[in-house]
Amino acid sequence: MKSEARAVYRLTLYVAGQSPRSLNAIANLKTLCEAHLNGRHTIKVIDLQRHPAKAAEHQILALPTLVRKLPAPVRKILGDLSDTAKVLVSLDLA
Repeated sequence: MKSEARAVYRLTLYVAGQSPRSLNAIANLKTLCEAHLNGRHTIKVIDLQRHPAKAAEHQILALPTLVRKLPAPVRKILGDLSDTAKVLVSLDLA
């Protein structure tokens, strides 16, 4: 079993307010984490409409963007996270 299988995933989702894409990304991320990372993840949601300086600070160019900070290496996934298979591969969970 890969060490990532037991690792705690630290995820940050950057969104733009309550837009449909943002709400879909939040819902999709929660569903994915419950199914594949139950009890092994933290999720932080940052609304760039409320905190615009964080976009430059964290090099976010498109929204929504999911950033996996742990386990290393850092990975960024763009979009509403509706393509579960693609997200699982990107997070090294597939």
